[in-house]
Amino acid sequence: MLRTFSYAALFAALAPVLHAEEFTWAVTTDPQTMDPHAVNSAPVLGFLNNVYEGLVRRGQDMAIEPALATSWEPIGAGEGWRFKLREGVTFQDGAAFSAEDVLFSYQRASSEEADVSSWFAPVSEVVVVDDFTVDIMTTAPNPIFPDSIANWMMMDSGWAAANVTERPNKDTGNYATLNANGTGAFAITNREPGLRTVLEPFAGWWGEATHNITRAELTPIQNPATALAALLSGDVDFINPVPVQDVARLQNDPSVKVIQGIEARVIMLGFPHEADVLKYSTETTDANPFADPRVRRAVAMAINVPAILQTTMRGNAEAINQLVSPAMRGYSANLGNDPVYDPEAARALLAEAGYGEGFSFGLKCPNDRYLNDEAVCQAITGMLAQVGVRATLDAMPVQNYWPELRADNYDMYLLGWSPGTFDAEHPIRFLAATPNEEKRLGSWNFGGYSNARVDELLPMIQSEIDEPKRQGMLDEAAQILQDDTAYVPMYVQPLVWGARANIDLVQRPDNFFILRWVSVN
Repeated sequence: MLRTFSYAALFAALAPVLHAEEFTWAVTTDPQTMDPHAVNSAPVLGFLNNVYEGLVRRGQDMAIEPALATSWEPIGAGEGWRFKLREGVTFQDGAAFSAEDVLFSYQRASSEEADVSSWFAPVSEVVVVDDFTVDIMTTAPNPIFPDSIANWMMMDSGWAAANVTERPNKDTGNYATLNANGTGAFAITNREPGLRTVLEPFAGWWGEATHNITRAELTPIQNPATALAALLSGDVDFINPVPVQDVARLQNDPSVKVIQGIEARVIMLGFPHEADVLKYSTETTDANPFADPRVRRAVAMAINVPAILQTTMRGNAEAINQLVSPAMRGYSANLGNDPVYDPEAARALLAEAGYGEGFSFGLKCPNDRYLNDEAVCQAITGMLAQVGVRATLDAMPVQNYWPELRADNYDMYLLGWSPGTFDAEHPIRFLAATPNEEKRLGSWNFGGYSNARVDELLPMIQSEIDEPKRQGMLDEAAQILQDDTAYVPMYVQPLVWGARANIDLVQRPDNFFILRWVSVN
């Protein structure tokens, strides 16, 4: 349990607001850690955006705006970026924020122990100019760098040293796993993993409080029916997500409301590209069929995505043919060679690849991470069986799921990806670049997909300031990934939130829930 800090009095006072209220909300996935550099996942980063802050942040319209930096500008001819820091900011333990904390947060977040180190692949060094000026130098011009660090959160170097948490530890954990000390609008006053997390407003926050919350409590409720019942009974004020099959029911209940949108997240299937053999096949024990692009394309052609969207997702999602949605910068509008649902053509490709009789394999899937994730995997299993590709489905909680993928314990897997930069470069860097720890590339490319031309294009995409030229490079990369069937993108996940009728909030397409935008009426 998180110890109450000795400076708890800081949290007791809020700037006077009318009708101050307590607020409760439920999610299916409890944040894995309170360490902002240990796990690069939306449940962690979304939650911790309420506690920690970065140099920049995203506003309600997803535009980049000042946070702990008040301004930034490029240095020279694309040598890097100079950030002017906000003065008078304190961490929740009362320590002053300065440029030294930015340098420390860079060293910590870019270390090999950090799950977010890939964010800093373009960075050559961070230079403290003075107490409130920092230069972040890049290896090449990087016009989207400020967008890429919206979720890079600042930690207090003194607090980390005092608590022996100078580096993150996502495997066994350390003090920062259960404890937090940010500069954000809310501070954690109690943390019981898997049970509840309590936050209270930080009275020393530099920003203007627009909410009226005096206490907020997050409760993980894995069963969607249980979460829905809690919302309808008034036990919680907000749930995320609402089961798509219950949307109509909630829309007819005046005590609650449904907030719907389309998330930035693309749901896809991934393959073990570099594996020599399948791990979970009962008869194909000396080969990896998924190493053959014809087999991967056959998988894509065997999946009836429109049927999944109509039945499992109840018409609440949008089909996609690439790793980003049309709302993202760099989306490729004119891809060719789209694999369309065609079981006969899929069987022909399998036969051509030497698997006319099909084969068995293991499909890994989370059951509490994405909307209807296990049900989607069950539908995929049935569709693939129709062309002779027989999956044994293994669905599990996401806290067990990521370690399985990182240990290569799969033959195929389900993945959702939301680009933190809202730019098509992001999934190329994380999902499609050849894994390279030294260059901090491909950190979520579990299957080890590799294409020399994609690797060549990536640094060019990152440094090109001419938008048409850059888009041409992104289009080329997207076409290569589609031609290779590096992944099987299926749909853009919907956002379906539920709240009591007296709750006002803001839904962002990154599915981050920001407490400072909540009002209880």
